[in-house]
Amino acid sequence: MAKLETGTMPVSRTYEREMESIIARFEEEKHSFYALGRVYMNHHQEMEDLFYRSIIRLEDEARKRKKAPTATKIFLEECQKVSEQSLGSDEDPFHPFHQLGAADKEAVALVYMKGCDQQEVARILDIPIDEVKSRLFRGIRKLREMMGKDPEVEGCHEYQKYYLDYLGRTMDRPEKVDFEIHIYHCTDCQEDLASFQEVTLALAELAEETHLPADVMERVRNRLDQREAQRQKRRKKRKSILLSFAGVFVLLIVTGFITGGFASLYYSYTEDDEQLRAILQHNLGERLDLESESDGVKVTIKSVVADDVQTLVFYEVEDMKGGNRYMMNPYEGVIIENEYDVMKRDEQSSFYSPPRDQENLHNDKKNVYRGTISLQPVSVDEGTIKLQIVRLMQLNEDPSTGEWIGGGEMRFAEGGWSFEIPFEKQPSRVHKLDKKMEVAGIPVRLDQMTIAPTATVLEYSFQEQEKDGRIDMMTFESIESKDKKWKADQFGGMMYGGASDNEGWNSFKTAFDTLYFDDPKNVTIRFGAAHLFVKDQQVIELDVNKELPDTIEYLGNTITIDDIKIGSPTQVTLTHDLPKDREYENVNYLYYRTAEEEEDYYSIGVSGGDGILMDKDGKKYEPGSYEYEKLDQPRYFETEQTIDFYNDGSSDDVVPTELIIDGYSTTKYLDDSVKVKLD
Repeated sequence: MAKLETGTMPVSRTYEREMESIIARFEEEKHSFYALGRVYMNHHQEMEDLFYRSIIRLEDEARKRKKAPTATKIFLEECQKVSEQSLGSDEDPFHPFHQLGAADKEAVALVYMKGCDQQEVARILDIPIDEVKSRLFRGIRKLREMMGKDPEVEGCHEYQKYYLDYLGRTMDRPEKVDFEIHIYHCTDCQEDLASFQEVTLALAELAEETHLPADVMERVRNRLDQREAQRQKRRKKRKSILLSFAGVFVLLIVTGFITGGFASLYYSYTEDDEQLRAILQHNLGERLDLESESDGVKVTIKSVVADDVQTLVFYEVEDMKGGNRYMMNPYEGVIIENEYDVMKRDEQSSFYSPPRDQENLHNDKKNVYRGTISLQPVSVDEGTIKLQIVRLMQLNEDPSTGEWIGGGEMRFAEGGWSFEIPFEKQPSRVHKLDKKMEVAGIPVRLDQMTIAPTATVLEYSFQEQEKDGRIDMMTFESIESKDKKWKADQFGGMMYGGASDNEGWNSFKTAFDTLYFDDPKNVTIRFGAAHLFVKDQQVIELDVNKELPDTIEYLGNTITIDDIKIGSPTQVTLTHDLPKDREYENVNYLYYRTAEEEEDYYSIGVSGGDGILMDKDGKKYEPGSYEYEKLDQPRYFETEQTIDFYNDGSSDDVVPTELIIDGYSTTKYLDDSVKVKLD
């Protein structure tokens, strides 16, 4: 990871205005943040890094989104990244927290160390309030056991769910009166409640006594000042290419500039990126070659093209100290300072910027990466994009092949790369289609095609069919005209276009290679596949006393119940057979509720699973043994599942009696196509 230079440098007023409120928030609540952090780590240097990273992330995400995550949520996420490396000794007063499950620990830490109320915790963790209460109850019970405070005491189950609300003084008066009447007459509940209160008071005292060392925030602020100073120290220059032609070539240059042919000829020899070459040859963009360097990593903005679909930035990253390849990640460390001034904030469609094949770009340098990043479309005809990059993502490569691979530990280079990128919005061609048809028995409508310099976007709609099933997603294969084919973008193939209208039409968009430079008048749009949900309910009876494994049939296929582990949650492990003709790819389950105990509500979730990719001929492929784009109509079938049953109202063991299949998902490859005229 790249480190920033040290030293005293002036800090911009812009930085002070943007950062001061964020830093003030952490300064004001530094002791409660520190108490939250101590649940996960013990070393002061890690704590300094934790505050530093959290402040940077909050600034970054606040700029990118109207509604950024809260400081507490970001701080918690940063804590969890390093928790396994930083456990304290048995003498550490925070040691008992390390015995808690991850879900229970974060809930207890947020409430009793950070001081959040239960509603706030529900928002931070994005879980129901009842789940917050369940996690707190389990966490306090476990801490009580670790602290040796009457671990064997247990009150009445139906009243345990009120303990924390009662101790927190959040119970409604009628419930409070009933609860106190019961407590008065029940010795077990008195002892149980008292021991719970001891734990919560001990936690409150621990939080009160935990103070962040005075010099930590000072060092954090110094690091932030150095980081901003480095971002301000940018260098922008343009490369000039000196061309010297003699004799007969003088006429070629003069004629070329007059007719526009020079750009086409010149870029055909000097630009290896086919997409960028076409843009430059048609005068839809220009060479920029803006450079910025931070701690041995140089970023060059080669060019930009802006249209109604996206703003596409071509760039190059060079690791001048090592042999790494780094790319921009639009969701991690890329900031547009004037986003509200020049970008369309209400645009709901977006393009993913995947790693590009460096071999196709004729790049064999292992320390250089050439890529593109897709930003939102611009909202003005011309202007300047103020781009700040604070983090670059390292690409993992297979040592044996040199190809990019996913997975593994994510590594980054941090620094400050700043650019002011001039742009001029390029025109697009919009064609109304108004074509209606049926696909897989469901009405589909092709609405509009936008042909822009960077991509072609097809807007389409399909109707909701909730009674018997629905289309969850649709893909397209290509657009064709005579001998020319433009492929669908597999990374931008499903973009939400807008809310459903009064007639139940849901709008979507899909992207293709651009038709802009060919301008065909008649094209054929070929469909790819429809991903369907089909309603087909079936009840699976669960008997915890029955010998396992047990089997049932669903759509002519065998499902085996391998194991049932009673607990909170209870886990049911299933195996799905996979014959060549299996109809469903995976099954969807309904939430579960017992019929006998009307007050007990249970929810379910799939916590684990496995599956196999199979082509249309029934050939199966293990992970890593195939090239997806070369497979013939591949489908992914789930073969193993673990279903978790949660008791939303208490920590009691869940004893399920049935599991309800609501329906199944399947993929149908389509032979459908439609011809359209582009007027």
